[in-house]
Amino acid sequence: MAQLPIKLAPGASVDRIDGWDVDPEGRPVLKVRVRARPVDGEANAALVKFLAKALGVSKSSVDLARGGQSRLKMIVVEGVEPAELKSRLDGIIAAG
Repeated sequence: MAQLPIKLAPGASVDRIDGWDVDPEGRPVLKVRVRARPVDGEANAALVKFLAKALGVSKSSVDLARGGQSRLKMIVVEGVEPAELKSRLDGIIAAG
């Protein structure tokens, strides 16, 4: 299981991973944009679906652990070790 801190930007023109940033405490967070609006949990659902597809895991393996009403979220990815998760994300970011 790996935890993934996310800084979400809903209402974007395209779903995409923008790269790494830092939160107000200086911890690394992954910047992600989704087209869905932050209404009735639509942006959170779109985030889970998008990350599952991007990481090549099932949707049921990706769960929103914290931050349902916030732009800063904590995602848990089951079945993937933290080093493997970072490697996959770095590959996605490098591919643009």
